[in-house]
Amino acid sequence: MKLALTGLLAASLLAAASLALAADAKTAAIQPTTKGAAADKSKPAATQQDTLAMLESAVKRDSTKFDNLYKLGLTYIDRDRPRDAAQVLSKAASLKPNDVRVLVNLGAAYDASGQTAAAQESYRKALKISPGDSLASCRLASSLYAEGQQTQAVDLLREVIKDKPRAHCAYFTMGVAFADAGIYREAIRMWQKVIEIAPESSEAASAKESIEVLKKFVGM
Repeated sequence: MKLALTGLLAASLLAAASLALAADAKTAAIQPTTKGAAADKSKPAATQQDTLAMLESAVKRDSTKFDNLYKLGLTYIDRDRPRDAAQVLSKAASLKPNDVRVLVNLGAAYDASGQTAAAQESYRKALKISPGDSLASCRLASSLYAEGQQTQAVDLLREVIKDKPRAHCAYFTMGVAFADAGIYREAIRMWQKVIEIAPESSEAASAKESIEVLKKFVGM
């Protein structure tokens, strides 16, 4: 039973991370001045490929333009190419070292490529610039939890929820922690909170799936 549950939770964490990044990328496409841009998966594959090729070409011509580097980094993340994303986003971060969105996405790219220490360093840099940033805090907590530092991760999530009661990313990861500890009803309650606070978010979609799977798993 423990093995099956562990597999479920690992999948939930990965799903939450990838979906959140995808959501960041889609928002970016709407508001390029504040969020950046990345490939829209609703577009035909050929169009997505054209977008990637155009960005790669633009960066190759001039690797000093922040916007192109950031957009390319998000596109690599969207294409499951975290190492390429990390390389590009690190260049973007060198141009704008105080840009929190770059540091958080750089951390996510590092996490996805197995570079946990670098990921956590990036999140902590973001939090020094913007103390209490909920996304940076949630990313850091998720990274710590996946590394086995559950107590530290949960303490951080509790701080986020205390300071920002509507930080749905924190409730999602708290749900994962409760489920992993075998406190299933609390896990479901946390995920339901995500759905209540941000019903259209990527975390809400993942929370719904996690609730269904957990209910089947424990026979609720």
